[in-house]
Amino acid sequence: MSGIRVVVTGATGNVGTSVVEALSEDERVESITGLARRSTQWSRPKLHMSTVDLGTVPDGRLDRLLTGADVVIHLAWLFQPTRDPAVTWRTNVLGSIRVFEAAARSGVKSVVYASSVGAYSPGPQDTRVDETWPTHGWPGAAYTREKAYLERFLDGFERSHPDLRVVRMRPGFIFKRESASEQRRLFAGPLLPGPLAHPALLPVIPELPGLRFQALHSSDVADAYRRAALSDVRGAFNLAAEPVVDARSLAGLLHARPISMPAWPVRAAVAAAWRLHAIPAAPGLFDAVLRLPLMDTSRARTELDWAPRFTALDALAEFLKGLREKAGMATPPLAPSVRGGRLHELRTGVGSRP
Repeated sequence: MSGIRVVVTGATGNVGTSVVEALSEDERVESITGLARRSTQWSRPKLHMSTVDLGTVPDGRLDRLLTGADVVIHLAWLFQPTRDPAVTWRTNVLGSIRVFEAAARSGVKSVVYASSVGAYSPGPQDTRVDETWPTHGWPGAAYTREKAYLERFLDGFERSHPDLRVVRMRPGFIFKRESASEQRRLFAGPLLPGPLAHPALLPVIPELPGLRFQALHSSDVADAYRRAALSDVRGAFNLAAEPVVDARSLAGLLHARPISMPAWPVRAAVAAAWRLHAIPAAPGLFDAVLRLPLMDTSRARTELDWAPRFTALDALAEFLKGLREKAGMATPPLAPSVRGGRLHELRTGVGSRP
């Protein structure tokens, strides 16, 4: 396989920057067209950037951007404003559908889509589920509803376009050092002090029922996307590194002490902070996290010959270091700070604007 032309939506985000870097180093890739909602000066070999808002871009322009591509890797996702789900639905759901349909019209051979563990229905945490587990999400969170809706859309889309190869990647939580500032803005808000992530400064970690999740490093998920894009696999792939993260492993990273407690006091605190516009992450997302199943990643390891280089705790440790150092990259999503700083985040409503 040679001379592969790839389009990457969401090319300037946490996963997008890592995917572009992985593709740019692969000799089989001839060119990369990166699409992002905001313009950037960031670049990599083989990359050409275009500024595109998938929620509003005319179909004709989207068709032109995808024409000639062999593969589309669709990563673009708008996490904010969580307080206006109609806005995220327009970009995430309707925008994704437009990408899929434009790929079909433009003669693209393959689409690799960033689904998520969040698409899965609540499931067990004492056994692992494979890619056949139901993907109906958790109804109380916009993120999980949107991911689940797109799974249903793709079920019909694949039947209507059997010649278009579709791959659905379902990763766990994705971290790297350079994503720390962005993820702090998206999920914790302006009131979280970076030094709190320093070992020994957080004395206890609540050990909640259901607080177990899977994580991986952005570079490892990017390697899986590269492998899927440049092969002939189809269908869904779970992606995660070991070990499963729980309160005790988090406590170990932070030199803290796990304390068993019910979920409701923490949930009540999250809901109160949400109502006061102190955090951007809605309480429904907290509910969803406590219900996520644990995934079996055998298919990715076997059919993609994929194995993460970093453990889940390596990825988390790097992210926590990034929080302390206010780390980022030279792209708008990953910028270490926004114009106006944390005061600007407060003034714009903490989750009220994109």
